[in-house]
Amino acid sequence: MDGSATIIAFLIGTAINTWVMAYGARRLLDTRFPLFRTLVAGAVGQAVASPIISALIGDLRANRDPAPLGWFVCLGFACALLVSMTILVLWEAFVPTGTVPSPLHWFGNVRSRIARTRRYRRISFIFLRHGLGPYLRGRARPSAHTARSFTHALEQGGVVFVKLGQVLSTRRDVLPPEFVQELGRLQDCAAPVPWPQIERVLREELGDPHEVFAAFDRTPLAAASIAQVHRAALRSGEEVVVKIQRPGVRAVVERDLDIVGRLARTLHDRAGWARSFGVVDLANGFATALREELDFRVEARNMASVAATARSGDVVIPRPHDDLCTSRVLVMQRLDGVALSKAGPRVDSAGLDRTALARTLLDTVLRQIVLDGVFHADPHPGNILLLDDGRLGLIDFGSVGRLDTELRGCLQRMLIAMNRGDAVAVTDAFLEVVARPDELDEQGLARALGAFMARHLGPGTAPDMTMFTDLFRLVARFDLAVPAEIAAVFRALATLEGGLSELAPGFGIVTEAHAFGESYLRERLHPASLRDAANDELLNLLPILRRLPRRLDRITAAAEAGRLSLNVRLFADESDRRTVTGLLQQVLLTILASTAGVMAVLLLGLKDGPAMTRDVTLFQFFGYCGLVICSVLSLRVLAVVFRR
Repeated sequence: MDGSATIIAFLIGTAINTWVMAYGARRLLDTRFPLFRTLVAGAVGQAVASPIISALIGDLRANRDPAPLGWFVCLGFACALLVSMTILVLWEAFVPTGTVPSPLHWFGNVRSRIARTRRYRRISFIFLRHGLGPYLRGRARPSAHTARSFTHALEQGGVVFVKLGQVLSTRRDVLPPEFVQELGRLQDCAAPVPWPQIERVLREELGDPHEVFAAFDRTPLAAASIAQVHRAALRSGEEVVVKIQRPGVRAVVERDLDIVGRLARTLHDRAGWARSFGVVDLANGFATALREELDFRVEARNMASVAATARSGDVVIPRPHDDLCTSRVLVMQRLDGVALSKAGPRVDSAGLDRTALARTLLDTVLRQIVLDGVFHADPHPGNILLLDDGRLGLIDFGSVGRLDTELRGCLQRMLIAMNRGDAVAVTDAFLEVVARPDELDEQGLARALGAFMARHLGPGTAPDMTMFTDLFRLVARFDLAVPAEIAAVFRALATLEGGLSELAPGFGIVTEAHAFGESYLRERLHPASLRDAANDELLNLLPILRRLPRRLDRITAAAEAGRLSLNVRLFADESDRRTVTGLLQQVLLTILASTAGVMAVLLLGLKDGPAMTRDVTLFQFFGYCGLVICSVLSLRVLAVVFRR
């Protein structure tokens, strides 16, 4: 029993000493470290404390005077604490926090980690098999052959990588033309999921399908990589379309998104061309958009937002049944029609005007972008229906773009300036849209935009889709960054161009967009519109105008009396104060550490003085203490230097 009590007391004492060492090391360094490495450092400090103290006190154990013994014990404890701090700093220097997951989390999801590792290895093998290894390691520049290999690798990678290729195919601002062309051939299709699995999803989300639906067609209308669509009828008799998420797709998407993020970070670190393309930002934006697509409630809200801005019934948007929409099931109004990609025979048999339909569709999308700020971001031919009554319909609102008031205003000003042929105004509006670099040749950009407008928008020219290619080359030449919202606009227009070409061959999307700009300009320049705009601006200026005379009077009175002064507050921003304070602290700690080190060396060199032991004088003991203080202060500085 006494042996067990001794063991328990030893374990408790060891745990307390470890905690004291860990807390003391982290507190002296004044930096938060992961719990695991802090405990390891504390355990090492506790383990070396006893040998260090034993080595320091030596033959003092038989000394009857406890004073020297106590001081050397304190010095040994400080040295052990110094060991814990050194371990934390070296660990942070060689393995920065966040680069390797903590072992405390390794055992939480072992099965999922093993599956992710297998998937990562499989994706890596796919890329290596297509000869993309040198490009992943940053040892080669992309080429046309690389574009084909990259497209085939994405196609074999599965749902996430196919969708990634589709998104990349619209980023003409960051990818070479050969990549855009090859990636544009990717198609999102998949084998249908068996009915029992679909029924299980319906039961989990809505309950018994027989109680919700009067009829349900088990054969899907379409099957994609994320969801498939079925016809159904509600108890009220209304015919609807039910979009059901494929079972298990969320886990697959999350796992593959993690791999996409890792690949993007690897490319960013190893390849200069990847850094110039901004692959990390592309991957993050893609992950955010795809996660939104996995939540069908977001799609239902998108559908309602776009429908609320519709100005006419020429383009129909289905109505969602909010009470039956969940994160994995979407029930919406059924539109009877055929996809635009297969609507050619029906258009001809019905005698519809192809050009008029194309113009209506383009006008609708442009109004959504320029005026409303909420637009369908993926209007490919499969998402556009030709309805039985001759109208058009838009479906699949998983990807919707949004432009705030400021971006819409910039686009409108750019549109008006282009119609006037004012290159300077176009440059000003263009710089409000894109993210400008620190050093920009604005005069050169204005001349380049003027040449661009003369080439594509001048008299006698016929604008086409090469206009967008030249615009993106101009963006790349001046190192301008296109925001994700504006990139979504170009993605929507580039995708829409394919559908319009199928609907009305020879339809000039740029020419018609130019005509839309002129029509919008006439609306903006209408006397009533100008009067309303002037009234709005005047209302905004009234408070300023009301205070202006009083402020001018104060300024002139102060100037006349010689009391006019200008107060400037240095470091008014809290972040500036924190930065300067941190720098001053680092400098002060460095000076103190250097001073303590020099004083310690001088004290250790003194042979005279009161003797504490046979070999150590009081001055030398103070020198050892000074070395400990110097080391603590130096490690605190290094901890901040190595910390990310």
